[in-house]
Amino acid sequence: MTEFSSPDTRAAVRPFPLLAQNRLLSLAITTAVAALVGLVVALTMPRGPATAIQALAVMGSSLIVGLMAGRLICRRWSLLLITAVYMVVIELVRMDAVGPTVDAIRVDNTFSILAFILGRGFHGLVGLLPMVLGVEIGVLAGDASLRSRRRTVGRWWVTAVLTLLLVTLAVFIALPASTPPILGPDGQPLPGSIAELTSVTIDGQDQALMIRGYDVDKPILLYLSGGPGQSSLPWPRVLFDDLSRDLIIVGWDQRGTGKSYAALDPDVTLTLDRTVADTIEVTNYLRERFDEDKIYLLGESWGTTLAVLAAQQRPDLYHAIIGSGQMVSQPETDRLLYYDVLAYADRAGDEALAEKMLAYGEPPYQDMYAYAFVMGYYEALYKPYTPPAAYLEKGRAANLGPWNVLGSEYNFVEKVNVFRGFLDTASILYPQLQAIDFRQDVPRLEVPIYVLDGAAELSARRDLALEWFDLLDAPIKRMYTFENSAHAPAFEHFEAFTQIMKETVLPETYPQ
Repeated sequence: MTEFSSPDTRAAVRPFPLLAQNRLLSLAITTAVAALVGLVVALTMPRGPATAIQALAVMGSSLIVGLMAGRLICRRWSLLLITAVYMVVIELVRMDAVGPTVDAIRVDNTFSILAFILGRGFHGLVGLLPMVLGVEIGVLAGDASLRSRRRTVGRWWVTAVLTLLLVTLAVFIALPASTPPILGPDGQPLPGSIAELTSVTIDGQDQALMIRGYDVDKPILLYLSGGPGQSSLPWPRVLFDDLSRDLIIVGWDQRGTGKSYAALDPDVTLTLDRTVADTIEVTNYLRERFDEDKIYLLGESWGTTLAVLAAQQRPDLYHAIIGSGQMVSQPETDRLLYYDVLAYADRAGDEALAEKMLAYGEPPYQDMYAYAFVMGYYEALYKPYTPPAAYLEKGRAANLGPWNVLGSEYNFVEKVNVFRGFLDTASILYPQLQAIDFRQDVPRLEVPIYVLDGAAELSARRDLALEWFDLLDAPIKRMYTFENSAHAPAFEHFEAFTQIMKETVLPETYPQ
């Protein structure tokens, strides 16, 4: 045993004896490599890995850094050094990035904790876990002769478990997303149908589309989801299957959301004008691909704002727009909600809630998390209603989970993006909506508009929608009110919506 612990033997069994003899040089090389990898990651993906390829690249590079540290320094404390250097470099380089998942760490509310888990937590999982494994393997491979057989075997068991965890994580990340095919009576993909996930490059960034239809020769309906920042690709697939017999239904993950989260590029300023321009570019892509002069827009919540602005700017591109959960003025809605929550606090005798709201003051709020706090009281402010049984049953059968995150349309990383996209994109874009008021800005539309109205909707939204609709001048304007519905009548009453599209909207607006 004595000869194995001698200094000469230690140098002989290490893979890099010269470096092992110069501890300072080993530390310098290890530190430099960790810093370089952190620099590259921060420059290319300042919000952390946003795609499966990026996540696998981070895992691979982090594993290499860990292996080098373990073999050069041959001490497990080297893990502390490389992780500290890696994280510090990333935080310093990406200081210009904005959004809750990359801003200063806060743990004073549920959403800020969620932002930490989805941002730094997810990056830590794919970036630091491989470093742990790499250091462990490097130390064991470079210094195994100094350990007793029992201890060495024990450490390799730990290494085997870490390896299994890492391989399992890599497999989950690598599994591709998909959307189920449209099947014919024989259970096989229906000839002439389309069911695909694809992407279109807009302003240099890839943005994801889900396209589904029983017949590629049918007219196009582009669905604009809510938010800003929300992704809901699986919902149209689940609820609009019958409608996709008469229309090609296109779901779009807008810039910075879900499958398009990576398009939230720090070099491209995300503005309201940019999102409208994106909508028009996606429209033109669909028109060209399917040889259609015009398409339909279906907006949900924030998507209704986007639909109205796009149709106002380019009415020549749209047969009609359909609004579900129609928004009119975000700042006025927020102001009304502020007083509605105060009134609720008074009715409930909740002095703490009243004090918190008074501390926030009348919106626009300085703290973005104030908007999230108010959202938590929407359910208390809705008028009582019971959604249709068909809607509830479809939701249970689909088993899509919170925010549809379990849908097959998202891979592992994109499931994380569904949540962090909402946080980051909303924090960037929502403050820019403070000047919007369709009652003044959009007195006329040159395209037909159909509004689906939920009678149980928040009065802070619905009252403005009814007022604007009365004022609006349009070639065709129709409103459909649903008693058992609130903010999402197109989904909650998907069967009635399908009927409206087939029996009214298409006959009135689509040239036969």
